[in-house]
Amino acid sequence: MRKILLLILILLSSTTLRAMMIENKDIVSDSVEIKKKNFFIEAFNFIAGDYDTLYVSPNKYDFTVQTIYYNNNQFYSMRSTNPHDQNLRFSPRPGNKIGFYFGWKFFFVGWSFDVNDMFNKQKGKSNGTSFELSLYSAAFGLDLMYQKTGNNYKIHKAKGFGDAFPTNYSINFDGFDVDLKSLNLYYILNNKHFSYPAAYSMTTQQRRSCGSFIFGFSVSTHNLNFDYNKLPIQILNNMNSDMKVHHIKYTNISLSAGYTFNWVFAKNFLANISLSPVLAYKVSKVSSREDNDNQFFKKINIDLLLRAGVVYNNGKYYVGSSFLGRNYGYRQKNFSLNNGYGTLQVYAGFNFVLNKKYRANKKKNTMSINEYQIDRFIIQQ
Repeated sequence: MRKILLLILILLSSTTLRAMMIENKDIVSDSVEIKKKNFFIEAFNFIAGDYDTLYVSPNKYDFTVQTIYYNNNQFYSMRSTNPHDQNLRFSPRPGNKIGFYFGWKFFFVGWSFDVNDMFNKQKGKSNGTSFELSLYSAAFGLDLMYQKTGNNYKIHKAKGFGDAFPTNYSINFDGFDVDLKSLNLYYILNNKHFSYPAAYSMTTQQRRSCGSFIFGFSVSTHNLNFDYNKLPIQILNNMNSDMKVHHIKYTNISLSAGYTFNWVFAKNFLANISLSPVLAYKVSKVSSREDNDNQFFKKINIDLLLRAGVVYNNGKYYVGSSFLGRNYGYRQKNFSLNNGYGTLQVYAGFNFVLNKKYRANKKKNTMSINEYQIDRFIIQQ
């Protein structure tokens, strides 16, 4: 009897051991397969990021309709200090646009028109062209901008050219033309708890106040043509020679580090502020019309990037406003050029068509409630 029991135990042990070996083999093969996929999965997860849902809620809808009002303002300030301290400030007419957009997930198409051209079109004046694109994920953000100005500038400040120019001096000037291209890439350090899209693209909702350090890299090219012979005669006759440049072209390569904060000050309300000082390396080419000579310079400057926004978003409907400001500086020994650019947006929209995943969850939750009610009724009977 003992021999029979021992034989049964040996058979059971060998069968169990064989089953464990087969199971372990499957686990090992599965883990090898997972490891093969992990590189691509981890790469995608690193780029897309992953939110902590206690802090950030994802958008539950596939489609959105949105209307936006844009206001663009900028200025260029030229300065020279030798032999006289002189400053000229140029600004184009502010751009005012209204746009209507339809979005599916992360893709938007739409149409916008210039309000100025509809109600106050100036003959022979052009606002130029502009293009801006922003893409956001949990961990990364990307801004692209292209701008070519028209000939609708005004001189808003003329300092150091005599007493004939009051502080409120303003006159049309069509001798200024600028071509600007820029790419700005940034990384959100605390990307599990902090959401940039919650403040600027409404594809998420920030549930708890949170901040993060932000690091960026950007490249921009600036191409400026300046026909100073079109300046008023009194400015031209008293102008420092170092300000008489007709072409400036420089490339700006920069690194930035700053801090951004989302403040949830009431239910479904959010305010954001983001400030990043920028350390910029500039390579420039300056052409002077007087001596027809090209000069090349390399220099390090400090620039600035500012974002701010206020949003109400209940998941279905949203309304808000945002501001993006950039400052670019170009400086040499006796000549400096400062460019400030700001975009204000006011928008409103709504989301529709619940995502398939959330429709399934909603249906499942409804069925669970109905089943519970039926069971409760039966028990009561």
